[in-house]
Amino acid sequence: MLKRYLPILSWGRDYDRPTFEADLIAAVIVTIMLIPQSLAYSLLAGMPPEYGLYASVLPLLIYAVFGTSRPLAVGPVAVISLMTAAAVGKVAAQGTPEYIAAAVALAFLSGVMLVIMGFLRMGFITAFLSHPVLSGFTSAVGILIAAGQMKHFFGIQGESGGIFDILGGLWAHLGQTNGYTVVISILSLVFLFWARRGLKPRLLKAGLSERLAAILTRAAPVYAVAATILITWLFGLEGRGVRVVGTVPLGFPTPSLPPADLALWKELFVPALLIAIIGYVETISVAQTLAAKKRQRIDPDQEFIALGGASIGSAISGSFPITGGFARSVVSFEAGATTPAAGAFTAIGVALATFTLTPALYYLPQATLAATIFVSVLTLVDTKALKRTFKYAPREGIGMALTVLVTLIWGVEDGIAFGVILSIALRLWASSRPHVAELGQVPGTEHFRNIQRHRVSCAPGILSLRIDESLWFPNARFVEEMIYDRIASDETIKHVVLNCPAINHIDMSALEALEEVNDQLNDAGVRLHLSEVKGPVMDRLTRSDLITHLTGQIYLTHYDALATLAPETTQGCAHESRIETHR
Repeated sequence: MLKRYLPILSWGRDYDRPTFEADLIAAVIVTIMLIPQSLAYSLLAGMPPEYGLYASVLPLLIYAVFGTSRPLAVGPVAVISLMTAAAVGKVAAQGTPEYIAAAVALAFLSGVMLVIMGFLRMGFITAFLSHPVLSGFTSAVGILIAAGQMKHFFGIQGESGGIFDILGGLWAHLGQTNGYTVVISILSLVFLFWARRGLKPRLLKAGLSERLAAILTRAAPVYAVAATILITWLFGLEGRGVRVVGTVPLGFPTPSLPPADLALWKELFVPALLIAIIGYVETISVAQTLAAKKRQRIDPDQEFIALGGASIGSAISGSFPITGGFARSVVSFEAGATTPAAGAFTAIGVALATFTLTPALYYLPQATLAATIFVSVLTLVDTKALKRTFKYAPREGIGMALTVLVTLIWGVEDGIAFGVILSIALRLWASSRPHVAELGQVPGTEHFRNIQRHRVSCAPGILSLRIDESLWFPNARFVEEMIYDRIASDETIKHVVLNCPAINHIDMSALEALEEVNDQLNDAGVRLHLSEVKGPVMDRLTRSDLITHLTGQIYLTHYDALATLAPETTQGCAHESRIETHR
């Protein structure tokens, strides 16, 4: 039981020096990457920059104890930071103590929700977000985040919300543009974009090893931060209107619990639930992907508890919600992280930076952090996914496109809520119109296929239908009416055989519909039969009146049904007819 909830007891007892060295190297690389990201994502969440550092220490230590993914790197991420700003901005003004208190409450509430979901094994809840809808939401959020950074590129005030609010705010304040800020923004963007593709080849050409070149390339944001701090200080750009981070306090705030304000918690309940679900989906996706590459396993329910504990740890640290970061986790994996201890070492590195380096951040231009965010979030925008989805499943492509539009126009909360509702609605609509194939026999075989797709022969007077969906209340009426319409259009039909290999469940509404079909067909002189009913479904049917009053038989295979009802059409295929004896 202890190992189930404390995975550290499993990997910790076999921890050795080579593992320590691998984890330490990975931690150094991730720490270099995490520090500027933490500062940037804190500003994105509407918080002072140092709160990103606070969110990158205790949560990482907690995840190292409770997490099951070896390379996963938790901390501030772009999507959750933007969702935090959208949620907290509705209950408090940025820059006020009330805003910070609300962000802390949001982190605590979402963490508690995740822990409860973990103990209740509620991983199924993530199924309500289809992948196309989630992909569309993520792409739209990436666009919103990138657009939201443009105000920092010009050094002007801006608006938050949907894309039109952001662009309208930019246009309204464009006359206040600061030229020095624009220059810093351009230099930072050009360097960061170039570094993603051009820095590593240059380092390799200079004779550096592949590993060292990769490490130095990932540290590119640190170079941009250091260079723009130096430029701003040397040329006194703060006095010329360039907005800087300003004073960043040394150390950590006193650990505390969120405010016990029930009205505030009620206001933040839905946003906290959405943040918990989105954060978990993002985390579990990257964790499972990386685990599969090394043939490792993660425990999805334990990940709820680990992430929830990490988010509660962020709240105790006085900061905002966090989750697993895709980019940092991949870097940690590629850098050789072997156990969750790499995250703990990263936390130590960030803590040391918080106690020693924060005074040097005073002259850091906000435009540099905005450029770091801008370049990072563009990886969230997957323009090819929409084309692929439309090509493969047009209905899901429409859902994806609508999610993108709603998120861009009305903001992240409305976008994700719309995406969840749309995912459920699309599933219900698809299930309410199940694919039903009329079957015919492939000549010379015992196989039956769709008459619309194959050259088959049909037995006169027999209607064979295969329903490719479980039967439940959304589609029960559709199947019932479809059978009636088919019987009404062909008076020669004397037997209806429902082929049931794809039916995994029949709910009460569908059972009553089948009983009604049985009675209606009986009045019309038509017998109803079933074939290839799955065992669990058959077990339930035996407890119903349908079996007692069924006008026909239940056959083990569809061929058995045709061999009994129309033996002349199945001659040449020697086979002993078998009837289920459940009556």
